[in-house]
Amino acid sequence: MHNAPKALHFVVLAQGLLISTLAVAALPPAIGGEPLPSLAPVLERVTPSVVNVYTQTRVRIRSPLLDDPFFRRFFNVPDQPRERVSQSLGSGVIVDADEGYVLTNNHVIEGADDISVTLSDGRSFTAEVIGTDPDTDLAMVRIKADGLHALPLADSSLLRVGDFVVAVGNPFGLGQTVTSGIVSALGRAGFRGLEFQNFIQTDASINPGNSGGALVNLRGELVGINSAIFTPSAGNVGIGFAIPSVMARYVLEQLAQYGEVRRGTLGIYVQDLTEDLAAALGSGDIHGALVAEVVER
Repeated sequence: MHNAPKALHFVVLAQGLLISTLAVAALPPAIGGEPLPSLAPVLERVTPSVVNVYTQTRVRIRSPLLDDPFFRRFFNVPDQPRERVSQSLGSGVIVDADEGYVLTNNHVIEGADDISVTLSDGRSFTAEVIGTDPDTDLAMVRIKADGLHALPLADSSLLRVGDFVVAVGNPFGLGQTVTSGIVSALGRAGFRGLEFQNFIQTDASINPGNSGGALVNLRGELVGINSAIFTPSAGNVGIGFAIPSVMARYVLEQLAQYGEVRRGTLGIYVQDLTEDLAAALGSGDIHGALVAEVVER
């Protein structure tokens, strides 16, 4: 019993020491009269332009038993198609405030029956699809809303490895989230299902739900549309990919004008000239390309 007051005294002293240590370790509001560096001023301009995209897809459930008229009559099953509603989420970027254009990934809205867009101020709107481009995994939708803020597009061709970037999106449906990192690599390719690839690689955290969100520079300009991650565990491991703004600008202009991307073509199909092909053709040169087919007009 006599030790209790001493123990209590020790705890009080320890707590006082901890509080004192925290007070000493706390960062000052300014250093040398200058405020501490912060991304907050840039993000105050960026975040109103980044939206959450929610989709619903109705999938008809087929069953051999339910397709049997005798089974339906015997068990009194209504003769109506059964549906399952699949929901998904992603992100988007307002690129034209006057028209209400929102750029996102094609895989975010692909096959969706209903698309809704939620702004950073909490307002939600039904979106209509303006156009899609599966070859670049980009799509554009439109919302009818006032007070929108478009994000200016930078020239992503000026990016260098090591430049600081910030990713803004809606990971896991948590709501608008900001992460930061650097440009880890440029010109990444090799993804299945895409014809045109020139990805920006970044270590800014990108997770499911970030797709279609913004990758911005420290001036608050859009340098890329976050699209994919490399992961062995479905979580972020610091390898994310974004579609460069130069490519995104071309696609959105085409979608706005035509509702699709119209690309030029030479009218030929080519393939690499391998050693086997060169030998079969009697060519002593294995450098170059082989015109495999000419498309008739």
